Amino acid sequence: MRKEHFPPASGKPLEVDCLIVGTGPAGSSLACFLAYHGLKGLMINSAPGTADTPRAHITNMAALECLRDIGLEEEIMRVGNADGAMQHTRWCYSMAGEEFARLYSWGSDPRRKGDYELASPCLPIDLPQTLLEPILARHAVLHGFDTRFNTSFVNFTEDEHGRIVSTVHDDLLQHQYTIRSKYLFGADGARSRIMKQLQIPLIAQPGKGVAINVLVKADLTNLMKTRMGNLHFILQPDRPHPDFGWLCIARMVKPWHEWMFILFPHRKLWDAKPSNEEYIQHIRSLIGDPSIDVDVLSVAQWNINEIVAESYSRKNVFCLGDAVHRHPPMNGLGSNTCIQDAYNLAWKIAYVEKGLAGPGLLDSYSIERQPVGKSIVTRANEAFEHQMQVWEVLGLLTEDTEARQRAMQELSQSTPAGAARRKAFNTAIETCRHEYHGLGIEMGQHYIGNAIYHDDEPVDTRPSEGPNTSDRVLHYVPSTIPGRRLPHVWLDVACPRGMISTQDLAGKGTFCIFTGPGGENWKAAATAVSQKLSVPINVFSIGFRQDWEDVYMEWARVRGVEESGCVLVRPDRFVGWRCQDSLDSKDTCKQKLEKVLSAILQK
Repeated sequence: MRKEHFPPASGKPLEVDCLIVGTGPAGSSLACFLAYHGLKGLMINSAPGTADTPRAHITNMAALECLRDIGLEEEIMRVGNADGAMQHTRWCYSMAGEEFARLYSWGSDPRRKGDYELASPCLPIDLPQTLLEPILARHAVLHGFDTRFNTSFVNFTEDEHGRIVSTVHDDLLQHQYTIRSKYLFGADGARSRIMKQLQIPLIAQPGKGVAINVLVKADLTNLMKTRMGNLHFILQPDRPHPDFGWLCIARMVKPWHEWMFILFPHRKLWDAKPSNEEYIQHIRSLIGDPSIDVDVLSVAQWNINEIVAESYSRKNVFCLGDAVHRHPPMNGLGSNTCIQDAYNLAWKIAYVEKGLAGPGLLDSYSIERQPVGKSIVTRANEAFEHQMQVWEVLGLLTEDTEARQRAMQELSQSTPAGAARRKAFNTAIETCRHEYHGLGIEMGQHYIGNAIYHDDEPVDTRPSEGPNTSDRVLHYVPSTIPGRRLPHVWLDVACPRGMISTQDLAGKGTFCIFTGPGGENWKAAATAVSQKLSVPINVFSIGFRQDWEDVYMEWARVRGVEESGCVLVRPDRFVGWRCQDSLDSKDTCKQKLEKVLSAILQK
């Protein structure tokens, strides 16, 4: 930690450009992205360190692409849990007992593997938040963002020069001081003080109760040889349950000796505080093997929310992550959306700070990301409802133990009622594919607004249906329609020397143009406009004997323009604009590109 970021003894405010409140996936990744663009600042957190419980764990390809852009993918893949650990999601009587059903998950389905491999150069990985946060926080510190733990945010005001003055409290020294910054970023979680002070309205549905995370040590290695997977729904309809553990999901944290047992209390009001021994006794029954030792490491309670903010920013105060979208962990969308919020915001802050864009560009952050937040909050709660349909078919949602036993017995009976129940059970399980192979909801974001240039599209290419329709949840369709993620395509050179993704040619803090044979005018235009606007633009021609070879002819399939057309990609690797063909001269191409870039950057 640099000396200047200790509380100043003089009582004068500490001066920084960027103050980030919160060091979770949202705050730490934002610090990493801002630092990549050369910005510096300070992160604070009231906690004594990074996450002490493994809350989030699925890191999807969309989030990994963001981290890959700044060189963190390799470390994450080395630390995370791969090698089949995510192969299945299971529904079972106990961890050692009978299985009701299983689904391939996270790209493991043979019918879906190709979809995942075509969608991204990355692969999803199980990475508990306790391992992800230190990677991000350490990277941020090493690249320009100091971090102070045990430091609570109190409030903020705006001074006469338009700078933000935040009051914080050092909880170790019991000392209060102020930090003056140009930007304030609220990544301070579901109880965000910054959001509360901004008084931004929240779109909230009634809560669905609470859940209890019980982190335990229990070596299930021998059991997992035939039960490979990182999520296990344990359903025991024929047994009485304690009020604190009516339903349960067992989630692998570290293969195969550390687990999170997520308990759902009875729907009635429950105020009891079970002892560790009571938790251990119940978890042993859920494991189903009395010879396995169970040691409780921690217990934490959380609310099942359906909340999204109406907007994410006001002036130079920007909020992201759980501060603005709160939902159950279904579909694994939580930390992934936090990271993508940060990635979207960071390049815009950097471009404005460097004078490459006008302040109006910052308005596009909320315009683009709030609909994404709304869609994932809705999807996660839909997935929770789908799980409840499985529980209902098995009779779990009734309090009558005998009724649950009858429902369980009926599932095995060769009767019309048994057949109907089995059909309902199969249908409910099939519906859960939307959670475990929701490639569309993970990868298919579509931005609209002033930072996307639509004027040259022959028809309105904005989405005609909501993001949570069944097909759009399950399937991702690569496209260069403005506002969509740049499609991933593997490229090489004429004398092969190793594949590179279009994703890796783009990003790196610059705009990028993809063209092809006959697109020489776009190359000349990019050079001229880059010099005039001082905006970095990389240009690559893809095609036969061009800069890069379209090895599998996949770019020709997805590029959406003629060979001599162009696709303009923003620094966050979303398509900002495209032109179907080369225009009639270098000057015309230059004028058009300058107009488009000026519009996107609000210059």
